[in-house]
Amino acid sequence: MAPARPAPARVVPVDDGPLLVDGPVEITLPDGTVHRSERPVVALCRCRRSLRDPFCDTSHRRRVRPDRATPPPAA
Repeated sequence: MAPARPAPARVVPVDDGPLLVDGPVEITLPDGTVHRSERPVVALCRCRRSLRDPFCDTSHRRRVRPDRATPPPAA
């Protein structure tokens, strides 16, 4: 009998937000640093503004991207 295969990881991109990954996760950065989280869902930063990189700290909420800004009202 073949061993059971683990379920694939579920990753959900949030519009203008992080990637939500079903945890626990282990993330290896390009410099070799390893970060682990035992949380059931982990938010990974995509905006590169997080002070807790690679994890999201909601810094993306503080700025509005220029292409998403509402135009000024017509005078």
